[in-house]
Amino acid sequence: MYLVGRWISRSLVVLALLAGSVVMLLPLAWMTSSAFKPLHEVMRIPPTWIPEEPTLENFRAVFAQFPFGRYFLNSLITSSLVTLSVLITSAMAGYALARFQFPGRDVLFIMILASLMIPFQTRMIPIYQLAITLHLQDTLLGVMFPWLVDAFGIFLMRQFMLTIPSDLIDAARIDGASEWRIFWAIMLPLVRPALAALAIFTFLGAWEEFLWPLIITSSDASRTIPVGLQFFSEQYGTNIHWQMAGALIAALPMLVVFFLLQRQIIEGIALTGMKG
Repeated sequence: MYLVGRWISRSLVVLALLAGSVVMLLPLAWMTSSAFKPLHEVMRIPPTWIPEEPTLENFRAVFAQFPFGRYFLNSLITSSLVTLSVLITSAMAGYALARFQFPGRDVLFIMILASLMIPFQTRMIPIYQLAITLHLQDTLLGVMFPWLVDAFGIFLMRQFMLTIPSDLIDAARIDGASEWRIFWAIMLPLVRPALAALAIFTFLGAWEEFLWPLIITSSDASRTIPVGLQFFSEQYGTNIHWQMAGALIAALPMLVVFFLLQRQIIEGIALTGMKG
């Protein structure tokens, strides 16, 4: 009886997860399907899930009407550089906070944690004023400016590095290894899972960022693809098939990252949950 009840409960959980997955995937499936349909088929009632007249004309029109190629390149550059900067600064700061003793270390770490509790909207005005003072408006560096250092990344790397036995570091110091060599040759290989998780989440977050690029940019030269897609939808609001094609282009890198690195993403979620 116990086994039957356990089987039933597990089956209900599986069915609930499947139902939730279907609900979550429906908008993505509709977007993908509509991106390859002409407008009259998108507007058809009842709708069709598989395009009866598949076409690539929507994608050609998107790139012809708006500089989506430039937006895509800007997003790729900014997201990649932000990810690289966060990995470097988080690993170095995490190592210093985890393994060095210096005055004010704990106070500094508490301040870093406190910054996680302040919404970005609260910090946006002083960050914007600082960016204007530094003449970063309407530049790719201005788009990246608030995200080059990440408090959560520092927290994650510190917590993970604390789990590494001190004996390894002490042995390396006794052998005459410099702090830089210890950091590069010992610590970084051991925290590779945390670095991979941080890289994935940072890249996806930077790619999806909309509010700050909308505020700091004013020309196509520095707009990212979420902002460009918003301007495109405002100008061509009635062309739903074009909007779906543009949305699919914007979502494509995230889909590729997920399908290629889904194992690392799942491990990263578990990792951040355990170490955070």
